[in-house]
Amino acid sequence: SAYWIWDEAVWSLWGRKALDLGWPVQMDGQVILFTASEPDKRLASVEFLARRLVNAGANRDSAIIAVGGGVTWDVAGFLASIYMRGIPCFQVPTTLLAQVDSSIGGKTGVDLPEGKNLLGTFQQPKQVYIDPGFITTLPDEELRQGMSEVIKSAMIGDEVLWKFVENSSDAIKKRKPDALLRVISASCLLKSRIVQADEKESGRRRVLNLGHTVGHALEKITGFRLKHGDCVATGMVAAATLSHRLGKMQAEDLERLESVCGIWGMPVRIPASIESQAIVDAIHTDKKRIGEKLHFIMPVRIGEVIESTGINYGEFSKILKSLGAG
Repeated sequence: SAYWIWDEAVWSLWGRKALDLGWPVQMDGQVILFTASEPDKRLASVEFLARRLVNAGANRDSAIIAVGGGVTWDVAGFLASIYMRGIPCFQVPTTLLAQVDSSIGGKTGVDLPEGKNLLGTFQQPKQVYIDPGFITTLPDEELRQGMSEVIKSAMIGDEVLWKFVENSSDAIKKRKPDALLRVISASCLLKSRIVQADEKESGRRRVLNLGHTVGHALEKITGFRLKHGDCVATGMVAAATLSHRLGKMQAEDLERLESVCGIWGMPVRIPASIESQAIVDAIHTDKKRIGEKLHFIMPVRIGEVIESTGINYGEFSKILKSLGAG
């Protein structure tokens, strides 16, 4: 038996059309609607959905199909990995952010008050179905959040994708199918190559954390008032600024990053209301920290990043203040 866990906002737009989409999984079984916002990415939501499954008679032969953005997958995938010690799951990502990020790699996670994704599992879906058609109903703000991860992918290892985003952002904003397919496929290909080499994030996969050290801190400090993609964009600029200050990145490439973020209206400055010490404190509880040194992914040029664990907090605090933090 299948249990469809839908983001209720996506269901209102697409649920009745699901039969016409040609999905590779049958649209039968029970539909469970889920309010999929970042504040709902918590254990209480996992318990709520788990009890719905129990009361509906779900067993070890059942499967979960998660339809929605990244939060939907984080919660539903986490649930699938622990329900009766694990049941199969499928993913239908409906936001650009989910299609280029959470659709590859099998990470699930829920937040604690102390930080993002502190509880999580690796749960590879049996199948992922990506339909760029979902992007046609995506609000502009949510398209921007996904493009932040596309830009991150390009910065990590795809200079061709970077140039495409620089030159074709208007086509992407107009949701032209060829442009959407180009950025989605390129981002997924790059991430899949990295994940295949390091599924459990013990080495190379950590490069995918570019922008997330500062990004997660900003999300936590603001109570998720700032969106994930915007925070990652600011985090990428912080990482690039640090790299430039250390003599590893040319000013021209830093300017190109700030420029492409500007094309999409992504913030490249930290709000003055956020204290640099608050960011440092938030990073101190982050799972990416290694000992008393800051684990950081830094870009050295467009399409190449390096990993550093030798950044001290005092040095980094100066970078945060130069970007506007109080």
